[in-house]
Amino acid sequence: MENKVITFGEIMLRLATPDYLRFNQIDSFGATFGGGEANVAVSLANYGIPVEFVTRLPKNDLARACVMDLRKYGVGVSHIVYGGERLGIYFLETGAVARASKVVYDRAHSAISEIKPGMVDWETALKDAAWFHWTGITPAVSEGAAEVCLEAIRTASRLGVTVSCDLNYRKNLWKYGKSASEVMPELVAGCDVILGNEEDAEKVFGIKPQGGFDVAHTGGEVDAAEFESVCAQLIERFPRARKVIITLRGSVNANHNTWGGVLYDGDKLKLYQSRRYDITHIVDRVGGGDSFMGGLIYGLLTYAGDDRRALDFAVAASCLKHTIYGDFNQVTVEEVEKLMGGDASGRVSR
Repeated sequence: MENKVITFGEIMLRLATPDYLRFNQIDSFGATFGGGEANVAVSLANYGIPVEFVTRLPKNDLARACVMDLRKYGVGVSHIVYGGERLGIYFLETGAVARASKVVYDRAHSAISEIKPGMVDWETALKDAAWFHWTGITPAVSEGAAEVCLEAIRTASRLGVTVSCDLNYRKNLWKYGKSASEVMPELVAGCDVILGNEEDAEKVFGIKPQGGFDVAHTGGEVDAAEFESVCAQLIERFPRARKVIITLRGSVNANHNTWGGVLYDGDKLKLYQSRRYDITHIVDRVGGGDSFMGGLIYGLLTYAGDDRRALDFAVAASCLKHTIYGDFNQVTVEEVEKLMGGDASGRVSR
């Protein structure tokens, strides 16, 4: 099927504190579902791209509710495999102003963490697909998940499917005896498109911006040109990659961020820089990077040959995600293109 996208990873039950409350203040949680690759899948489905999400789930009512939620957004679930005992959970305490958000994971022994090679029929799942997407979260979950991810990448490569990854370094997840720097290079070597931020590149591959630039201490001011060296170094390290994209988040405080990105075309040796959005009243930033990736895949598929437009779509889509509660970015192509066109007024649409 033309432009069909497959994503693979873990989806979890998300339990979030309401109204900026701390964990020790609450007697109820807001329950939704979320996870990096599922978030990307929902974005793409919203944009009209045919998409399938592949994972492993237990056979219980929570997993059934999760599948129903994905179906509601138009995400295909026919290649999900079943087994194991539990759905992973993550708890979110939303920060405010100078207090950062906190995440507590409860995902040990989740169904996907116990996945093994051979459980997913990747030949069938990737048949007629144009694109396969994974994130660095999946190989962090378990050695089995890393091996299955490698299976998928190799199958996609053999079938001529474009492969993308979001490096997504999560230091709290790498607990099974291998580090990201040991596992990730073999996986990333099979990718055509690499997305990350400055921390991902440094923590996983030891790649830093020239001049020792540190975005974490800039008060929101980010010089995109500093990251051309990061992109070039990643392409030199992984020569299959044709495009490297770096998201640029400047954090004024927990509610106020600047947001933008750069895209480096390895064929043209050209750096594209997006406009910078000033997001002053963040509703929910979880899933922001995934909404960027969903927008980027849509843009690269839809605006073929126009990398600048693809980047602008990704940044605008992700800017809108910061105004939406939950992991999923629930916006339309028309809404994103309206913002791309400069309409950030928020006026009522009648």
